[in-house]
Amino acid sequence: MHRTTRQFTISLPPDLAEQVSATAKAESRTISELFREAYRVYRARHTQSASRLSSNQFQSMLSALAEGSERLPAVPSEAFTRESFYEDRT
Repeated sequence: MHRTTRQFTISLPPDLAEQVSATAKAESRTISELFREAYRVYRARHTQSASRLSSNQFQSMLSALAEGSERLPAVPSEAFTRESFYEDRT
């Protein structure tokens, strides 16, 4: 029969291994479940930070947005009141 999972062997310092075991027991979960979740959280954070723009990319994006903005009509700052932003939430 073909396995649907792969096994990994990891080494942990004794105090960390005790913490892992205690956490798994307290949450009524297996150690495998705990590590699967830890990896998912790690990947989510890593993916988020990798998708952030660098300063140069951000500046380029702002410049691209600003191109042609001189053709937009001037709007007085008085037109932007708190009430105008929230008028549909009365």
